[in-house]
Amino acid sequence: MIRRLLLALPILFLGWIATLALVMRLGGEAPAAFVPFPPQGLLSALPGDVAVTGRSPVSLTLRSEAPDLTARLYAAGAWLVLPAGLEACIPGFLRQPVPQG
Repeated sequence: MIRRLLLALPILFLGWIATLALVMRLGGEAPAAFVPFPPQGLLSALPGDVAVTGRSPVSLTLRSEAPDLTARLYAAGAWLVLPAGLEACIPGFLRQPVPQG
């Protein structure tokens, strides 16, 4: 029984991530976008109206008023875009606020 549970947990996790990514890709509403493991050139390829609202060594949190943020992030080189916007989603030790101004 425990063996089956241990096998099911990674599948459940991957299914959850895939569902979030699909909802975001199909136009789901989110206050911001979370890009895990962003490629090296992503920041320089971002459109001018996209703001970096958070960053960590392994992720970026981005925001834009434009409705097509997800498509533009994929076009800029992101390999996975997830919904973001709730502070509690990312542990505090991984979050590094970006100074405004």
